[in-house]
Amino acid sequence: MTNKKRDLIGFVKNRSGLVGYSEIKKAGFDKAVLRSVVKSGRIKRVDRGLYRLTEGTQLSYPDLVAASIKVPKGIICLLSALAFHEATSEIPRYVQIAIPRGKHANKIKYPPVKYYHYAPDIWEEGLEDHNIQGHCIRVYSLARTVVDCFKFRNKIGMDVARDALKVAVKEKGIKPKEIIRYAKLCRVESVIKPVLEAII
Repeated sequence: MTNKKRDLIGFVKNRSGLVGYSEIKKAGFDKAVLRSVVKSGRIKRVDRGLYRLTEGTQLSYPDLVAASIKVPKGIICLLSALAFHEATSEIPRYVQIAIPRGKHANKIKYPPVKYYHYAPDIWEEGLEDHNIQGHCIRVYSLARTVVDCFKFRNKIGMDVARDALKVAVKEKGIKPKEIIRYAKLCRVESVIKPVLEAII
């Protein structure tokens, strides 16, 4: 095995076993080296522009990281964000990603992704950047996520939204005024206020 191939395998290992093609290119590895390492079976192409070590990854949130590599401008939302904030017992079947209304959604094979279109003026409200073993993922704050769950209650269920609000306020210390601020922005104040009042 050449040094270049060994270096590429090392590079992917340092990225916790999952990496996008743009990162590989930026690190100075060319297509021929990548092709050769994939052919050797040490690295596997899991989707267009997405590679991982054949032996697997050491990531705590591999699907969220993979989705963030594939849709770098997208924001993890709804159940996926609730699960990330440990504010639900629901297990999302898809990585739910917010993109601005009118923007094109990339087709992705892995991980399974569901897109939600948000109003462009409030799309980045409540955005947080989190570092997952060297990978940056964009996730809505818990307060914003809870409010979004009420906004999309017909898709994810009112019970899920209500439970998430309870967990956020009672267990995670989210201030009711923060919830109300996002509720006003997202125009669901009249829906969320009575539920919030019943909790506190």
